[in-house]
Amino acid sequence: MTTFRISPAVADAFPDTLIALVTATGLRGHEPWPRTAAALEDLEQQLAAGTWHPADETDPRIEAWHTAYRSFGTNPRRVRPSVDALGRRVAKKGSLPRINPAVDSYNAVSVRHGLPAGAFDLDRVTGDVGIRHADGTEAFTPLGEPDTVENPKPGEIIYADAADVLTRHWNHRDAHRTRVTEDSAHVAFVLETLHATRDGDLLELAAEELQGLLAPHSAHTTVDYLSPAQPQATT
Repeated sequence: MTTFRISPAVADAFPDTLIALVTATGLRGHEPWPRTAAALEDLEQQLAAGTWHPADETDPRIEAWHTAYRSFGTNPRRVRPSVDALGRRVAKKGSLPRINPAVDSYNAVSVRHGLPAGAFDLDRVTGDVGIRHADGTEAFTPLGEPDTVENPKPGEIIYADAADVLTRHWNHRDAHRTRVTEDSAHVAFVLETLHATRDGDLLELAAEELQGLLAPHSAHTTVDYLSPAQPQATT
């Protein structure tokens, strides 16, 4: 069992935060996921037809994250929130990346709804996971760079387990150790908003959509929510 917890300091700084935690067990990443493939193709077709565009930094959903990044000392135009970076890539290339079915699923939901998303292979997580401010001594190995070690700046918001950092700049980049692959069988997916009073319904819709993509290829799925009023959940 893994407990995810928002620290009191993060809850105080961002009191309208809402995080959906979608957990899948018995995930089967090697089989075809036709609904996910169709979701990617549908977005690409809408983009080509001009009937849909990814949210950019002028959108209040993205602007809120830029403001948050600046509050803990990160320049969001150099180090972009994941959903912002993904949306810019999609707008430029006209297509979404294909990584593996689980990652493709949360990418599709993220860019469709303008909400940051990520995932952790829970079999590679050590202990519980805290969403907290860094103290500057922690280590982070970026996704795709197993020989690189970074140290988050003091005050930067991170996801961290008992071993080291799982994400930098809140949701900019995931760690290599807990990356989701086709072999990942027990995965926690996260979707986030800083404005639950405005976007809470959107977040719930996105979580349901992601659960719908995962469920046909999982033994079991659950959805839990973290907020300052309910700061922890156990998967």
